[in-house]
Amino acid sequence: MGAVQSLITIPGEITEEESKLRILEQTQGCDYPGSDYRPADRKNWMLGLNPTKVHLNKIVWPGSHNSATNQMGDPLFTRPYVECQSDTIYSQLEKGTRVLDIRVKKDRHVCHSSFGSYNIDVVINDVKRFLSETSSEIIILEVRTEHGEQDPPNFETYLVEQLGQFLIHQDDSVFGKTISELLPRRIICVWKPRNSPQPQAGGLLWSGGYLRDEWVNTEMPYTKFIANMNQLSGEVPVTSRTFFFRVENTLTVQANNPFGGIGLVTEGIRRHARLFISQSFSRGLADRLQIFSTDFINEDFVDACAGLTYARAQ
Repeated sequence: MGAVQSLITIPGEITEEESKLRILEQTQGCDYPGSDYRPADRKNWMLGLNPTKVHLNKIVWPGSHNSATNQMGDPLFTRPYVECQSDTIYSQLEKGTRVLDIRVKKDRHVCHSSFGSYNIDVVINDVKRFLSETSSEIIILEVRTEHGEQDPPNFETYLVEQLGQFLIHQDDSVFGKTISELLPRRIICVWKPRNSPQPQAGGLLWSGGYLRDEWVNTEMPYTKFIANMNQLSGEVPVTSRTFFFRVENTLTVQANNPFGGIGLVTEGIRRHARLFISQSFSRGLADRLQIFSTDFINEDFVDACAGLTYARAQ
């Protein structure tokens, strides 16, 4: 009976936490500098902000969490628990996503936990296609070996061979430069191996310490919201950083909750992305927000990040 009662109370607890976020939004609103901004062309939203004026450390980067999981798993049984994005990599980039979170295993296939899918070549080709169709969009491409997996052999060499002409060299001075000063190179590629050596300083790939986050393993939306805010409070302003810090506006389905997959559970916090940005201003933390990522990224999430970037650039 105790186990059954636990399962019954899970949805109630989540609903109660969602209610706290709704009340916060109703009483304090979601407005912030730039919140009314909408890019005329999301595919080229960085170009629309004037690359000569936008410094890298002023960008609020819209990121997709577990980017290469579209169509992963069996549609009926496993996909609801492993698919975090329904769009292809190209579609995400076209929509305005500028940070990609790619997990790989030894055979160079993308994965989420133990579930594998297509070859990493699909991701690389989508990135190249997008870059060929745009001129001033900068992408942060994070590639890491998934937990419990082994590094693909010679993978650093593979990334450099595939993307070399686009790669921005690992260099702390990059953070203070404008987009136009970095062009024509347009990818900051962070490679996070598990067993192989980290990329060397000054090379074409960036080591794992340049993209940091603190995963909070919960499906409770208000708990995650506050934990993310507390993480921001421990960071210095973006203009004083020589690394990227990511806040994940996501929730994690727990093993004892059989009632919802990723899409249903994560919606409890995903819909409150603008509230998070607004509250970061209310709490004096907005100058610390940098990479903001979500499951099932959509246009409004991109606009929320682009709008704050627009306000900073002004």
